[in-house]
Amino acid sequence: MSRLPITKTPKCYVGGSFIRSESGRVVPMNDASGRFFANIPLCTRKDLRNAVEAAAKAGPGWAARNAYNRGQILYRLAEMLEARASEMADAISLAGGSKKEADREVAGSIERIVHYAGWTDKYQALLGSVNPVASPHFNFTVTEPMGIIGIIAPDDAPLLGLLSLVMPAITSGNTVVALASTTQPYPAILLGEMLATSDLPGGVINLLTGRRDELIPTFATHAHLRGLAAVGNLEERKTLQIGAADSVKRLKLIPSAPPTDWFSEKSQGLYEIRDHLESKTTWHPIGA
Repeated sequence: MSRLPITKTPKCYVGGSFIRSESGRVVPMNDASGRFFANIPLCTRKDLRNAVEAAAKAGPGWAARNAYNRGQILYRLAEMLEARASEMADAISLAGGSKKEADREVAGSIERIVHYAGWTDKYQALLGSVNPVASPHFNFTVTEPMGIIGIIAPDDAPLLGLLSLVMPAITSGNTVVALASTTQPYPAILLGEMLATSDLPGGVINLLTGRRDELIPTFATHAHLRGLAAVGNLEERKTLQIGAADSVKRLKLIPSAPPTDWFSEKSQGLYEIRDHLESKTTWHPIGA
């Protein structure tokens, strides 16, 4: 007698745990041939607020870790993705893309994680400074993480685009709450499973799935989100700009059209990290 296949119940990854939407709503996801694959949770504003609370709890501990340790943890995440590269490529190609392109995106994602793992102990020396001042003081500037960063991932490049926005934020000690691709959410679900078995503390990366039109206004207005990095159309970017004005969020807004080349060198590097940092300048009296 043949057995019934055990289908996966996708869940979002928040605070180190797997959750379903508090509303219980889901949207069916089909594979490229039109066959049912899984029910994807439709997260709500309450789920977003809960994710922000989880990120806030994880923030102080993550920011306090030394740079070398953060680099080790990020490199371990690359190892986890490398070990399940074929499975992730299958998840990316569910929407109908070629396996070759999916393999390329997974490889690019692994390289992006390793890239930022290497920056953890270097950005401070390049972005901080000792400042000459016309007074008897030793004056220097260091960078500090901003806090919790909201991420709105692109619909194209569901893994590489997401990681290209998330990694520079957490490299410097921030925590993130990210909304996955709406059209291709499953790679983010699978990434959450890898995060759960990596060394990254729960709450540093929180991954939600759901409708952009329902969640973007809350991302824009939530007072505890100190910055936003988002890919969106003109109307979505306008909503983020207006909503973020009251709480003076720092915005990094990327047009969804034309699509960004996430494989480009311009999509990574020191200045991507700088977008999520604040500068602190100290004046120390000489001879005191």
